Amino acid sequence: MSRGLPLLHRRRILVSGAIGGITCAAVVVGAAMAGQDDGSGDANASTKAAQTISCPAVAGSLPEIPAEARAEVDRNLALLDTQIAEADKRLGTSQGEGGPNFVQNAILGPLADKRKSTLDRIAISIGRRAEKPTGLDALAECTLSGGEAGAGTGAGGEADSGATPTAAASEPADGGAEQGSGAEQGGGADAGSGTDEGSAQTISCPDVASKISGVPAAAQAEVDRNLALLDTQIAEADKRLGTSQGEGGPNFVQNAILGPLKDKRASTIDRIELSFSRQGSTAPSGLDALAGCSLTSG
Repeated sequence: MSRGLPLLHRRRILVSGAIGGITCAAVVVGAAMAGQDDGSGDANASTKAAQTISCPAVAGSLPEIPAEARAEVDRNLALLDTQIAEADKRLGTSQGEGGPNFVQNAILGPLADKRKSTLDRIAISIGRRAEKPTGLDALAECTLSGGEAGAGTGAGGEADSGATPTAAASEPADGGAEQGSGAEQGGGADAGSGTDEGSAQTISCPDVASKISGVPAAAQAEVDRNLALLDTQIAEADKRLGTSQGEGGPNFVQNAILGPLKDKRASTIDRIELSFSRQGSTAPSGLDALAGCSLTSG
C-alpha cells in the first residue's frame, strides 16, 4: 500500500501535465490565428484606403484661350478639381456600401457626367470667341488607382489621357456624346425607402420648351434636337430610378441620378443658348434655372 500511493500521485501529475499542455497549445494556436485574421483585415483596409481617383489632365490639352474667355475657363478648370476631390472623399467614406458595381454606378459614373458637362462649358466659352475645341469629352472618364484599382471600375474603363482635342466639329457631335453617356446607369434609389414607395416615384423637371421663343430659323433644328435630348435624359433617369431600388446610402438618388441629370441638362441648355448666339440672337434669360429636377410621388 505504501508503494501504491506514490505511483497514483505520479499518474495524476502526468495526466494533469498533459491536459495543461494541450490547453496551452490551443491558446497559442488561437492567438496565432487571431493575429493572422487581424493582419488580413488591416491589409484589406489599407488596400481600400490606398485607392484614389485618377482623371486625365485637361489644362494641357486646351488650345490657346482667348483673353475674354480666360476667367470662365479657369473657373471651370477649378471646378474639375473640386469634382475629383468630392469623388475621392465619397470613395473614402463609402466603403462597404452597395453592390459589386457601386463604385462605378455611384462615384465614377456620376463624376464622368459632371466632367463632361464642365468640359462642354469650357469648349462653349472658348467657342464664343474663337474656334471651338472638340474632343474634350475624351478626357471625362476617370479610373481608380492604387490598391485594388481594377475592381469596380465597370464599364467606365480608362480614358485616353493622351487625347488631344481637335478644332471645330459640329455641335451635334457634342449632343450625341452626352446622349450616349450612361456611365452612371444603375444608380440607386434611397436605400431606406421601400420598394412600393420607390416604384411610385418619378422624376419631375421644369419644362424648357415653353420658355423658348423667337428661335432663329437657322437654329431651329439644333434647338429641337437639344429639346428632344432633354426628354431622353429624363426618360433614362426615370428608368434608372425604377430599376435600382435598394442600392447605395441615403443620398444615393441625389448623387447617382438627380445630380448627374442636372449636369446633363445644364450642358444641353448651354448648347441651346449657344445656338441662339451663333445666329446673332439672344437666348431667353433664366434657362439655367431650369436644369434641376426633383422626385415626385406617383
